[in-house]
Amino acid sequence: MSVDRTTAPTREAAPGGQPFETAKGRWITSWNPEDPHQWNGGGSAIARRNLQWSIACEFLGFVVWQLWSIVVVYLPAAGFTFTTSQLFWLISMPSLVGATLRIPYTFMVPRFGGRNWTVVSALLLLIPSVGLAVCVSNPETPFGVLLTVAALAGFGGGNFASSMANITFFYPAREKGWALGLNAAGGNIGAAVAQLVVPVVIALGAVGTLNLPLAGVIWIPLILLAAFGAWKYMDNLTSAKSDVAGSLAALREPHLWIMAVLYIGTFGSFIGFAGVFPKLIVDVFPDFSTFALGPATLSLAFLGPLVGSLARPYGGRLADRFGGAVITVCAFAVMAAAALAVVWTLPASNFWLFLALFLVLFAAAGAGNGATFRMIPVIFARRGLLETLRGRPRGETPGKGTGTAVTETVSTARKAAAALGLISAIGAYGGFVVPQVLNASRGATGAYDAAFYGFVAAYAGMLCLTWFFYLRPSSTMGKV
Repeated sequence: MSVDRTTAPTREAAPGGQPFETAKGRWITSWNPEDPHQWNGGGSAIARRNLQWSIACEFLGFVVWQLWSIVVVYLPAAGFTFTTSQLFWLISMPSLVGATLRIPYTFMVPRFGGRNWTVVSALLLLIPSVGLAVCVSNPETPFGVLLTVAALAGFGGGNFASSMANITFFYPAREKGWALGLNAAGGNIGAAVAQLVVPVVIALGAVGTLNLPLAGVIWIPLILLAAFGAWKYMDNLTSAKSDVAGSLAALREPHLWIMAVLYIGTFGSFIGFAGVFPKLIVDVFPDFSTFALGPATLSLAFLGPLVGSLARPYGGRLADRFGGAVITVCAFAVMAAAALAVVWTLPASNFWLFLALFLVLFAAAGAGNGATFRMIPVIFARRGLLETLRGRPRGETPGKGTGTAVTETVSTARKAAAALGLISAIGAYGGFVVPQVLNASRGATGAYDAAFYGFVAAYAGMLCLTWFFYLRPSSTMGKV
């Protein structure tokens, strides 16, 4: 793909500040959201327009990413005969591939432009959508074919890294928490919408029976519409740059790995439990797996990812106000308590209590998602300040407090964007780990208790990690 950044630019007014210019191919130069005159002189409207279409495309990415978590539940009724372990692999494979794709997707925005790559990544969603429709139409389809098509759904998971890396360039540091939270929540909510809509459509589409191919077909027109909207209304930024060498250098940054671990705990839990929640309900409370909705059926599993998605931007907003580390610690505490309560209350065989506890778990994970993502650009901005102030008298550590006063240079913004993509990639492997841990627990003990005790221990460890590096009074990072 060639990128044309030439031709006569159109200058946009920004009274009192540096103007930005728009060239052919919707390339914007001299973009600086930290300049209040530029931001208030039209920059905020441009950022908002790009955010809206980014959300639309990322929403469909999450829809496609999560389709197999729903379809798997209906495969036995459609005539497919697979083992429980095979079903868990169909659930977790999209997360494994999606997490891996996030690494190269991180570099696509600097290489091709945020608008251009959003169009391409949206159109790639047509492949797993059509593939699912074809392979589930025949119960004789081999498991290997279904697993391959499920892996292609990972295209939807990869979208997140490029989308977040793109949007972070459009907003000033003081508004990144809310903007990134909205962008992520708009995508995350696709998991909930898919789990709500697909069971209804596949039943209604066959007049009360099953028509599994519709699970993929119904999203094709929306994918085409989103790709067109991104092409027509989004922009590329010449300042949205990173390089492989710089990103490899970022891998040597200890805080990148610390935040990746924390993101496994927050986002990994969200996407992992979102994928496995429909099957957990079927296994633990089969009588409540579906509810009649006229000729169709409805699964309440969609409530989990819905609550988690809605909580995410508020986690980012709370992080803007109180600091991301404080909100992240609270999130892990609630997640540990909810997971422990799930294990202790399972013998009561109360579905509604089970559902309520999981909704608390999802809400805490969602808020933690927003908070941890807000921490990343603040940490990198502060690290840049610390490096420039080396050699100053002891005690002149910049940016103590909540971190809301930290601003970004173009250099730190690029490092933060690369870190956002890499951390989102590593954290997304939690979407593979959670189902596989549950699968291992069920296979070894016949129950899920051991897996949940493991999750509780992991959340407690991540809580301590967050406090040690980002809340401890003697930490060089202070509160972020």
